[in-house]
Amino acid sequence: MKVLIRRAEAEIEVKKSRFIAIAIPTDTMEAVKAAVDSVRAEHPVANHVVHASVVGKSGTMYSFSDDREPKNTAGRPAFEVLKGSGITNITICIVRYFGGTLLGTGGLVKAYGDSAKEVLKVVETEELIERSRYRMTLPYPSYTLIKRLLEETDATIASEDFAIDITISGLVPSLHADKLRSGVEDIGQGRILLTLST
Repeated sequence: MKVLIRRAEAEIEVKKSRFIAIAIPTDTMEAVKAAVDSVRAEHPVANHVVHASVVGKSGTMYSFSDDREPKNTAGRPAFEVLKGSGITNITICIVRYFGGTLLGTGGLVKAYGDSAKEVLKVVETEELIERSRYRMTLPYPSYTLIKRLLEETDATIASEDFAIDITISGLVPSLHADKLRSGVEDIGQGRILLTLST
């Protein structure tokens, strides 16, 4: 499976209706809802904000919505395109500005499916790598060596807090988790508190 790296957009026009497809990285169902809400906020006068999403390591969680379009003419066609793409942790929101001409059910299915295809042409993806969350508290003298260890293990840093000690948290590819753990033990000699969770 692949995952979306960053947001992407594409637009098509069908009989003067504008269809703006926006792909957003989402890795939980809560993130899907937040993505749909944020697109609605960006397009407050749009007639419809339809969505389709695939979430999870094997792409087994999903949702879609027609957002007041006739049943199965909007969210489902977009979802079917998305399901066939091999991409997970992605939500596609399709914003429709009505152009005055009714498209009929067949026209809607085609327009929403084509919108999803259009945005999938421009998305940037990478292979899904299983990652573990880490959090560590360390004394200042260990900081430089720990930063080097994080680079060596391809760990990302989500936050750094400099107080009496330094607290660093982020994600590390699960296949490097043991290397991170043993590296922390070598550097810290018992003075670094590390927690790892999947």
